[in-house]
Amino acid sequence: MVETETIGARIRYWRLRRRGMTQAVLAGLAGVSQPYISQVEAGHKSIERRATLVAIASALQVTVADLLGQPGDPTDPVKAGAADAVPAIWAALVEIEEGERRPPARTREQLSAAIDHSIELRNRADYARMAGLLPNLLFDAAHNPRTLAQVSYHTATCLRHLGYRHLAQTAARIAVSAAEESEAPEWIGAARFAYAQSLPIETAEIASRAAARSVADLQAAAAVPEVRQILGQLHLSASFTAAVAGRDDDSAAHLAEATREADSLGDPADGAGFNQCGFGPTNVALWRMSIAVERGEYGRVIELARKVRPDALSAAIRHQSYWLDLGRALAHSGRRDGEALGALLRAERSAPVQFRLNPLARDTVVMLIRRAHRRSVPHGLRTLARQFDIDA
Repeated sequence: MVETETIGARIRYWRLRRRGMTQAVLAGLAGVSQPYISQVEAGHKSIERRATLVAIASALQVTVADLLGQPGDPTDPVKAGAADAVPAIWAALVEIEEGERRPPARTREQLSAAIDHSIELRNRADYARMAGLLPNLLFDAAHNPRTLAQVSYHTATCLRHLGYRHLAQTAARIAVSAAEESEAPEWIGAARFAYAQSLPIETAEIASRAAARSVADLQAAAAVPEVRQILGQLHLSASFTAAVAGRDDDSAAHLAEATREADSLGDPADGAGFNQCGFGPTNVALWRMSIAVERGEYGRVIELARKVRPDALSAAIRHQSYWLDLGRALAHSGRRDGEALGALLRAERSAPVQFRLNPLARDTVVMLIRRAHRRSVPHGLRTLARQFDIDA
């Protein structure tokens, strides 16, 4: 039997908590159909569009994080190490925001080596192990604004991927303040990108406007290659969040600007580029796939995937993005469950821990299992089910 800790199960839980709200009433409030709500709650369909999640959460008077189950159970073995580090990260962020500075415990060379190690873990999407390094890194980085901007950016990225968006936002604010003090435009842009990414899904329109304002503010330094890469990333962020907010014209305009910038720069020779953002034509194509998923254009996702080679980038999370978006699109395209399973297995191999923590990946696996029970569950699907402790 499939475990019930899915987005659909949480929707049903909160719906019944709302004085027995019916599926029909919820569907009307969220702007979807009653059969759709029924299929989602039963695990026969997963929610792919963030805009739909926002609408349902609003109708239920809860947050999207409540429906996603984030940050989740801190006793989960996959998350236990990261969860143990979160209180110390939080305390470090509060201390730094209050302006307090401890004596550094490492030399400049030791700090640089520790930052390089955290970058390596980030590149592998091993955010659970990365979290354990961050409290001391933050304290030691706090004496140099540019270094603090970099480490705070890493902290925001790590916390966001672990589901702690409220703390990611705090880390991003510290990054912005430190970057502005350093007067380094590339880090100002990177920090503002981290801030836009850390905002709750419900504030997609605000996040899109924040990214767009950052683009305008950085134009004076646009001749610097690192700044151009960050400008491209900000356009991508603004494009995606505009799509979530239903502003398709703005989304298309930002995506066009990102494409123009990427075509001019090309893919980074080392597969990473400034701050491991990987900006270039390949990264733009991956974001284009994610935007198409958000719009429900699954055929478009599959078409785009044929032209993208994610191996041009070094970050495991970008490889996973490709395979997960493709797998979700195939799963919703009908009669392509075998291909969807193959893509999801590749997504899991790209970044196993992050795959295990992704509620959208989990729901897609549950949906495939529900379908397979009409026949038999393939071995590969059982393998993925075990990653989520699902009895298939």
